Amino acid sequence: MINEEIRFSKNLKLIARDQDLKAYIQNSKELSQIFSKGARRFVAGEKRTEGLNRFMHLSNKGYEVSIEFIGENTSSEEECIHAKNEFKELIQDLGNNNLKATVSFDLSHIGMIISEEFAFANLEELAKEARKYDIQLMISMEESQKTDQILSLHKRILKSFSNVGITLQVHLKRSFTDLEHLLKTSSKIRLVKGAYQEPEDIYIPRSEELKKRYIEFVSTCIEHNQPLSIATHDEDILMELQAKGYLANSNVEVEMLDGVRPDLLGSLKENNIKTKVYITYGSEWYLYVVHRIAEYPPNIYTFISDIIEQKQ
Repeated sequence: MINEEIRFSKNLKLIARDQDLKAYIQNSKELSQIFSKGARRFVAGEKRTEGLNRFMHLSNKGYEVSIEFIGENTSSEEECIHAKNEFKELIQDLGNNNLKATVSFDLSHIGMIISEEFAFANLEELAKEARKYDIQLMISMEESQKTDQILSLHKRILKSFSNVGITLQVHLKRSFTDLEHLLKTSSKIRLVKGAYQEPEDIYIPRSEELKKRYIEFVSTCIEHNQPLSIATHDEDILMELQAKGYLANSNVEVEMLDGVRPDLLGSLKENNIKTKVYITYGSEWYLYVVHRIAEYPPNIYTFISDIIEQKQ
C-alpha cells in the first residue's frame, strides 16, 4: 500500500468513530439514500430476509457463509435485547431451514457496554440456541481497550459451549500471547489483520512486517491443528499460504467479506479450497462500510461507481 493509501486508510478509521458525522449522513434523507446505494455491495440490505436471500444465493454457489446483523457499542438495554432477539431469530430461521452457517457478532452489540454479566447472559442464550441447530457462533474483535473483556467472556462461555469461536487481530502486539492461550482450547479462531485505528505503540501498521506476522500466526495454528478461518483479502498472503499447502488443510477455511475480492475467493474455490463469504444486514451500515474501504482503499472506486451507476 503506498503512503497516500495508508494516510487515506488511517483517516477513514478516524471518521468511522465520528458519531456526529454518522448521524448527519444517516439522518439526511438525500445523503442516506446516496450512501446506502454504495453500501449495497457490502451489505445485503436492512432486513433479515435480505440477508437470508443473499445467504441462499452464495450457498447455492458452493460457498460456506457467515452472517451478521450489524451493530456495535449499543448503549441501552432495550436495544441490546432487540439485537439479541434478532440474532436468536436468525439462528432459528437458519436452523429450521437446515442451513448450516456461522453467525457473527460484536459483544458490544448485545450488552458488553452495559455490563459483563448482561452481555454474558445474552451470549449464553445465543450459544444455547445455536447448539440446538449445530450452528457456529463467532465473536468479533473490537477496539483494543475491549480485548481483555472480550477474551474473558469467550473463555467463560467455553466452559459450557464449544460452538463459540473468537477473532484475533494480528496487528495488535499482544495478540501472539492471546493466541498461545487460545491454542489450549478447541475454539475456532478467525484471524484478521485488524480494522481499528489504535495507539501507535500497541499495534503494527499495514506493512511487510504485518504480512509476515499474519503468516506466522497461521503457521502456529496449523502446527497445533487448530480450527482456523483465514480472514483476509491480501492476495500476497493467500498465495504464500497456498504455496505452503496450508489452504488445503481440512481445519482451514478462507473467509472474505461480501463484495470484496469475489474474484480472488472464487478462484480459490475453483481450486477446491474451503471458502466462506461474510455477509451482513441491518441499518447500521455506516461504520461497517467505512471500515471496508479503510481496509482495502481501492473499494472507494467501487463504492463511488455503484452510487453513480444506480443514479443513471
